[in-house]
Amino acid sequence: MLRLCLIRHGETDWNVEARLQGSTDIPLNAHGIRQAYATAEVLSDDRFDAIYSSDLLRATMTASVIAEAQHQPLLLEPRLRERDLGLLQGLAPADAMEQFPEVYGRLKAKIPDYEPPKGESVTALAARVSGALTSIAAKHQGQTVLAVTHGGVLDIVYRLVMDIDFDEVRTWLLRNSACNWLAHDGGSWRILAWDEHEHLHRANDERGA
Repeated sequence: MLRLCLIRHGETDWNVEARLQGSTDIPLNAHGIRQAYATAEVLSDDRFDAIYSSDLLRATMTASVIAEAQHQPLLLEPRLRERDLGLLQGLAPADAMEQFPEVYGRLKAKIPDYEPPKGESVTALAARVSGALTSIAAKHQGQTVLAVTHGGVLDIVYRLVMDIDFDEVRTWLLRNSACNWLAHDGGSWRILAWDEHEHLHRANDERGA
């Protein structure tokens, strides 16, 4: 059985500001770096056979901390990068609604095939995420693997594994630097644990110190 730990990157300033990041290459902020180290520490008893990351900076910064602690090379997987939101990237939701009401409205409506100008549809995102999962499963059956990715990708993974429509309202959490564990038995994926985040309390305490 393959065990896969999926982690959303640590916090960025745009997360704090609730901006639409998409595929814009934003680094971690100081708290996000603390989260990465807290995640590496809680995973220190696990031995990973491979560590993958989205090629966006906020993901590679998070993954590099974990890979260094695990003494493993970091493998970049562009198919794990966040959805490209096109001209909405960098905007706060209120600004997106004011400047591009039709585009933002369709985005919020979760229309799977809707492709925002210069952006990517949910259907296209799901296809590449599914491809990445299939590749990892084929290469690492019987191993333990870690991958650092993004909230939009994790949302798609949860929907694919749980067979939830892309336009259904999300009720599961996509917390920065939480651990989400999946298993693959050679035929299908299942969720072992979702949103394990107790290790983040120390990082939160240090933020308020």
